[in-house]
Amino acid sequence: MYSSMHTPLKNLRFYSFLSRFNLVRSYKLKIMLVAFLGTHVPLLTLFAFFIAANSLSFESTVKILIIALIATLVGTALTLLALDTLLAPVVQTSLALRNYLNQSALPKLPTHFTDEVGTLMADTVHTIRNLDDAIQYIVHYDNLTGLPNQLLFQKQLQQAIAQAERDNRSLAVMVLRLNNFENVRNALGSSVGELLLRNVVQRLSDAMPKHSVLAFLGSDVFGVMQPEITASHNVPGLAQDLLDTIAKPFSLNGSEVSTSASIGIAISSFDGVTDEQLLQNANTALKQAERQGHHYQFYSLEMNTLLQERLALENELGYALIRNELTVHYQPRFDTRTQRIVAVEALLRWQNPVRGLVSPATFIPIAEANGLILEMGEWVLKTACQQSQIWRSAGLPPIRMAVNLSARQFEQPDLVERIAQILAQTGVEASCLELEVTEGLMMKNVTHSIASLQQLHDLGISIALDDFGTGYSSLNYLSRFPIDTLKIDQSFMRNIVTNPDDVVITKAIIALATSLQLNITAEGVETKEQFEFVEAHGCDEVQGYYFSRPVTADVLTQLLESNYFPESHLSAAVQTRNLIPD
Repeated sequence: MYSSMHTPLKNLRFYSFLSRFNLVRSYKLKIMLVAFLGTHVPLLTLFAFFIAANSLSFESTVKILIIALIATLVGTALTLLALDTLLAPVVQTSLALRNYLNQSALPKLPTHFTDEVGTLMADTVHTIRNLDDAIQYIVHYDNLTGLPNQLLFQKQLQQAIAQAERDNRSLAVMVLRLNNFENVRNALGSSVGELLLRNVVQRLSDAMPKHSVLAFLGSDVFGVMQPEITASHNVPGLAQDLLDTIAKPFSLNGSEVSTSASIGIAISSFDGVTDEQLLQNANTALKQAERQGHHYQFYSLEMNTLLQERLALENELGYALIRNELTVHYQPRFDTRTQRIVAVEALLRWQNPVRGLVSPATFIPIAEANGLILEMGEWVLKTACQQSQIWRSAGLPPIRMAVNLSARQFEQPDLVERIAQILAQTGVEASCLELEVTEGLMMKNVTHSIASLQQLHDLGISIALDDFGTGYSSLNYLSRFPIDTLKIDQSFMRNIVTNPDDVVITKAIIALATSLQLNITAEGVETKEQFEFVEAHGCDEVQGYYFSRPVTADVLTQLLESNYFPESHLSAAVQTRNLIPD
């Protein structure tokens, strides 16, 4: 290989030899030099022989030499001019290649000649154009979907914005993201994920109005540009059409896959004047739509402010564990018959040095979205188990420690091993731990949920179904889940005394749990009337502000030490609601 790269081909040896001389660097000069030497050396030799062989006078010799020199110069000039003209195609082909390499300029050479140099020019033109088409496709189009990528989409958006300004009209930019694409790809494989994307592209393309542009911006995100906003191209209507077409199930390799999408929308002249501003604002609207559970969302300045605040909060949350800003509070759960504490629920709290106590409703969704919930959830579980062991070592009555499992935690393939390891490290018996899961969490993947919960249950851990009645409420699967406790959501408690519908639903939940032989817990009990209702209708346990707000471990230790709540002490328990805001 080395010799073939450094030794010239046989036919190029003379060319290589001439290239060593600095005075004949150009190819044309090499041709001219060879032509000059090839014609003049024999001619001058002939003249010298002719003069030497004939005894001519000096004047005759001079005349012959002058005539020969003039004729030679004229002939040489004409010959070189002709050669220069004949070499022009080669020179122009070389310049065309150089211009394409340096400036990406396509060659403009004739392609109708059929000799060797004509074929060279034609092949150069076709080759460079095909190469340029391939390069432009690679640079501007996504290989999987065949759609314009973000680079081309922004170029098209720039042109559309300029045209819209000239026509004194607006255009709409949408950013669409599939909501559960990662779950589909993780569960069914990357090949099915790619097939889903291609099917989504086909449906979106069929649903696009005339003159609209559909682009693939990467991962599971699409860009849509509607350059003409008129009555016939209603933006919300288009957004809903795109959402509806994606919501229909897809048949992929014999499996039926369902997905959905969220859309963020920005309008030029209202939400930005450049392609970057419009895309950024549409992305902001998309995040707002995803966060609020809306199908589509228009951009607004207020939304952008909220997003900036969220980003700042997310950054601070990343340091919360390192700086020991997180704490665990405990809300007791009482037996309705004895009014003694039988369990406590561990609740995460964040005491920010600048913001103060940040509501879990604010930071938990952020932690869920960016994955911090995995580290935080494990920390809460370990801290709660350590506290449970502290109470047990102090000789306090054994109680269940209830800990919520997040969706991210529940999806971990080694969840059971992690929990078993924490129990072993802290010395807590599995029977003292209760894990709370929600209906929505379990119904995402029923088979996986049943298997994971069964493994946890086999360890001796209690399983509680939290917020029952607000999610899927799939009675077909309820009996199949290894559940020990059913927790009635606090939303039913709020108006249980005055709202007949809540009364009917609560009674039905209690009856269902009783028939399945499940422990029944009522959340959000805040008044005596609410407590008396759930007590009268068979709830086993209650939890809420009527007895105690979530409190620190020290405060709860004092409550556990008494472990009974006669009426005189009940007032003291109720006063704890002023200690820690929920």
